Amino acid sequence: MTGPGESPRRTRDFVLEAHDRLRALLPALTDGAEREPSALPGWSRAHLLSHVEGVALAQARQARYALRGELVEVYDGGRPARAAAIEAGAVRGAAELRTAVTAALDSAADAWSAVGPDDWGRRVAYRDGVLLDALLAWWREVEIHTADARLGSGTREWRREFCAHALDFLAPRAPEGVRLTLVATDGPERRTLGGAGRPLTVAGRLTDLTAWLAGRAPEGQTTPPVENLPPLLPWP
Repeated sequence: MTGPGESPRRTRDFVLEAHDRLRALLPALTDGAEREPSALPGWSRAHLLSHVEGVALAQARQARYALRGELVEVYDGGRPARAAAIEAGAVRGAAELRTAVTAALDSAADAWSAVGPDDWGRRVAYRDGVLLDALLAWWREVEIHTADARLGSGTREWRREFCAHALDFLAPRAPEGVRLTLVATDGPERRTLGGAGRPLTVAGRLTDLTAWLAGRAPEGQTTPPVENLPPLLPWP
């Protein structure tokens, strides 16, 4: 599942930077703000941050067990247990959520910092992949959901390196029957996704193109506007 040319150490640096960005936003989660809606339909900020906490701990556990040469389920009890944990965590107040998310980020940082240069190919249970796959999955989660939290950091803060990775991962979402070309208006990036089909070119800032492919509302305009584009296929 890992793509060619990925640098695990560099990716880890970007992930730890994303941790710091989310930590810096948590003081904005004041009393009452946790009940306000996130960017995800039906989820408050408390739901979203409970999910981030759970993913941080789950993927960190993948790393810890892999370093011992063991495989462990991503979530004990699978998706039903994950959903129950989110609902249970969402009843917490702002201070408790801030503390819990900070602790989860600290735990994740410790786990990923312990991975050595020869460990990235160790097997994990996550999607029957390797440690680098788990790290990349956590990168996607922390970057995208930090924007979803609406605490002051949006998709415009995404690094170009993150956009490059996300566009690779999300390529299977290209609309059906379309050969999609994404053209960045703020840089040299140009991507063609999808198979045979009618050509469709979408232009915009790199972060806006990535946000659209991730199912998020771009912060700027694209051409054509996203509301005029065909529906995306499911998340891979």
